[in-house]
Amino acid sequence: MALRVPCPNCGWRPATEFAWGGELRPVDAPDAESDFARVFLPENEAGPQDERWFHRLGCRRWITVTRDTTTHEVR
Repeated sequence: MALRVPCPNCGWRPATEFAWGGELRPVDAPDAESDFARVFLPENEAGPQDERWFHRLGCRRWITVTRDTTTHEVR
């Protein structure tokens, strides 16, 4: 079964309607090197993680979901 993402405006939609925006991580980077790592080097840890998704083919809003990276289950 394909990955489905819950949009608060449009309901459950296929992930192909969304653009993945990356892991949701704190913005408090003290220097340029750690800010680079925060933006361009995802941690990609196994298990649940908060992610940002943009509903590009729907309501065009950003949402935050928790997705388990091992099973792709979205909560």
